[in-house]
Amino acid sequence: MPLLSPATVPLDCRLTAPCYPDWRAALADAVRDPTLLCRLLKLPPSLAETAKLGAKGFPLLVPRPYLSRIRMGDPSDPLLLQVLPTEGELIHSSRFTTDPIGEASSTLPGGILWKYQARVLMVTTAVCAVHCRFCFRRHFPFEASGRDGLHWEMALAKIASEESVSEVILSGGDPLCLDDEVLAGLVGRLDGIPHLLRLRVHTRQPVLIPQRVTDALLKTFRGSRLTSILVLHVNHPAEIDRAVEEAIGRLVDAGVPVLQQAVLLRGVNDGVDVLTELYQRLVDLRVMPYYLHQLDRVAGAAHFEVAPEEGVRLIGELRRRLPGYAVPRYVRETASAPNKVPLA
Repeated sequence: MPLLSPATVPLDCRLTAPCYPDWRAALADAVRDPTLLCRLLKLPPSLAETAKLGAKGFPLLVPRPYLSRIRMGDPSDPLLLQVLPTEGELIHSSRFTTDPIGEASSTLPGGILWKYQARVLMVTTAVCAVHCRFCFRRHFPFEASGRDGLHWEMALAKIASEESVSEVILSGGDPLCLDDEVLAGLVGRLDGIPHLLRLRVHTRQPVLIPQRVTDALLKTFRGSRLTSILVLHVNHPAEIDRAVEEAIGRLVDAGVPVLQQAVLLRGVNDGVDVLTELYQRLVDLRVMPYYLHQLDRVAGAAHFEVAPEEGVRLIGELRRRLPGYAVPRYVRETASAPNKVPLA
């Protein structure tokens, strides 16, 4: 089947994108029931029954704006494969664990992950707008890390005491699931720590619910003295519809550098044609490809793994097709390394 972006998929093959008063309403209306999802997308009921089994440890969650980009009646749609639990999640492999990159030993009170030199990651929230089936934090002990005001105070105090830290990475969950006022308050507190220079936000929200790019969010980024960098998780060109294009354009026009990361996923984006289209679309939107991640070996995601040798081959093909700035770094995260390990 030829590759089709959402703009070129016939309208009768897609759900109508719903209209919500704001992004919070879209988040609240996310689909959580496999039976409903299969009914909306005209998928066989048997897929819903399998999905219920796969979702027992990690529930289904997908916002309706994202569903509107999935081809109806197609069980192999690459966007669907990222969000619908399948029988692959029931396969046990001793190589796949609940803590694939060793975050348990790196997490400090307050939800700080202290692993990298001169930069610290804050787990700001357990909430995300989607439960990606390959998520490396699908077993993360969010409750133990804490995200309430008291725990944030602990995290901020620790960051303020470490003058070697120049960059804070906001992660989760998804930090853009925080309300604008809450996020602005956190950024303001970080702004007041003199030795911090940069703020990095890792998010999938502008792709899932483009309405999340609000005037208030842009004001928070523009108003901070910190250099704000947004790293957007996009795995497939069909995730980018006109609303996503507009959301990205607002960020870039506001002076926020936007980078992109993806995970190499079997059956989703493990082909040179789909990756070429993805990176061409991104650079045309003024988004710079940053990382292509080798899948973290998290329990429940073994069926997504692509052999690293195949990933190296794909990167070689991309270098032949694309300018250097459009080719991401192919990397793997390991528990023992203080940085991403380049594979190609």
